[in-house]
Amino acid sequence: MGHGDASIVPATLCAVSLLKSASVISLLTLASRIAGLVRDQLFAAAFGASAMTDAFYVAFRIPNLFRRLFGEGAFSQAFVPVLAASKTNVGLEGTRKLIDNVAAVLVWVLVATSLLGVVGAPLLVWAMAGGLQQDPQAYAAAIVMTRWMFPYILFISLVSFASGILNTWRKFAVPAATPVLLNLAMIAATVWGTPWFKSHGIEPIYAQVVGVMLGGVLQLGVQVPALLRLGLFPRFTGSWRAARAAWQDPATRRVAGLMGPALLGVGVAQISLFINTQIASRLTVGSVTWLSNADRLMEFPTAMLGVALGVVLMPQLASARAAERPEHYSAMLDWGLRLVVLLAVPCSAALLVFAKPLVAVIFQYGAYTEHDVDQTTLALMGWGVGLVGVVAIKVLAPGFYASHDMKTPARIAVAVLVITQLLNWVLVPLFAHAALTLSVGLGALVNAGWLLVGLRLRKSYQPGPGWGIFLLQVIAATALLAVFLMWCNGALPWTRMPGEHWKRAGMLALVLMASAALYFGAAMAAGLKLRQFIRR
Repeated sequence: MGHGDASIVPATLCAVSLLKSASVISLLTLASRIAGLVRDQLFAAAFGASAMTDAFYVAFRIPNLFRRLFGEGAFSQAFVPVLAASKTNVGLEGTRKLIDNVAAVLVWVLVATSLLGVVGAPLLVWAMAGGLQQDPQAYAAAIVMTRWMFPYILFISLVSFASGILNTWRKFAVPAATPVLLNLAMIAATVWGTPWFKSHGIEPIYAQVVGVMLGGVLQLGVQVPALLRLGLFPRFTGSWRAARAAWQDPATRRVAGLMGPALLGVGVAQISLFINTQIASRLTVGSVTWLSNADRLMEFPTAMLGVALGVVLMPQLASARAAERPEHYSAMLDWGLRLVVLLAVPCSAALLVFAKPLVAVIFQYGAYTEHDVDQTTLALMGWGVGLVGVVAIKVLAPGFYASHDMKTPARIAVAVLVITQLLNWVLVPLFAHAALTLSVGLGALVNAGWLLVGLRLRKSYQPGPGWGIFLLQVIAATALLAVFLMWCNGALPWTRMPGEHWKRAGMLALVLMASAALYFGAAMAAGLKLRQFIRR
């Protein structure tokens, strides 16, 4: 075997491992998203779109905003690269010490934040959705639900901490499956909690609060056995003195130092969400609910593609950087970006030309009317414009984080926030709530392009050969797919099939399976070799 052949073997094995891991995460994420859709279908059928549903979504967004700051957002971006580098360079015992110290500090920060959130709930609701004051009952309900759900960030942020450890050790299944538990808990709250609350004279929407908190406890609970099996469950007393001692550790401070710029980057995205929710709360009643349901459908491709690739690539990129293997680092980025293009481009086309059937089949039950379907469709089409950017960011940003560069993505995010809000200023008077997803989607395209240029300029990423023909193959297959979906959109009265829910769902399933076969068949007929994603 020649030298060139020897280099191909580990690269091929790495690609197979990455693809297998990403596939496992995607399949488990699919299960979670299906459970989430069932959850949202039941919620929409029970409550429709009203001021009270807007109140719930506002209250649920507030702890989720902080979760993205302390949990899967800034904290993960800072913690995972340091953890991966420690695993590569320091060894197991030193890495265990890092885990113990970070856990000791994180718990105290989360407890303090939860207490402040409970006390400051009225201010938070006013800041995020002051427009709810048009309905005093809904506004008061949003404050009550925020107070009860705010401690959710304690559980879910510790889940993200545990997931970062498991993902670094390539144990992807448990973290990917965990979100199913939240959806199951909320389904139970809708099916059994809502009637019970109603029969006892309590506002039924409050049953969702019980579901959220139960889901947080369950998600954290399933992480514990996985950490114990690896011998990586944090060892700390929980005392203030232990936390102060943990803070003196240089590696802990390194994580905290990286969190500063990461908080800015993630915080900017959350500020954009904050502003958009505020704007939506001042538009037509139901706007927040329409946007939330469009977000749910958009999360299917972003989670299954972008999040899965980001989770798999982050620790591997960090290890490659720590081991000083720039070619391997660049090759992994190239592999990830090709998968983004291959899978996100057709999904984007589907959201643009086939949004209404998707929304109708998923949400049009019970109190959710045809008007609600139309308004949710408009918001979902806005996401379709920028879906490729949203997914690509999940691959490109880890290229910076793995090098412990949090500042560059943060600066880009600040600039994109300004661009997004300027777009809102122009587009909201024209397209109302749909403008909010459209502006974020356009901003995501700018963000992804900026990150790509940054990686190219610093020579961290060198595109592999064959990109030109690859793009032409994907565009040709996507064009054929779009024509097929446009025909399917008009072939059936998707919103006017009362009592034919199973027939409508079956037709949608057939259309989606035919779409996948058509797209990949057309791509391969154009010369695209899917095996290249394994060889890479």
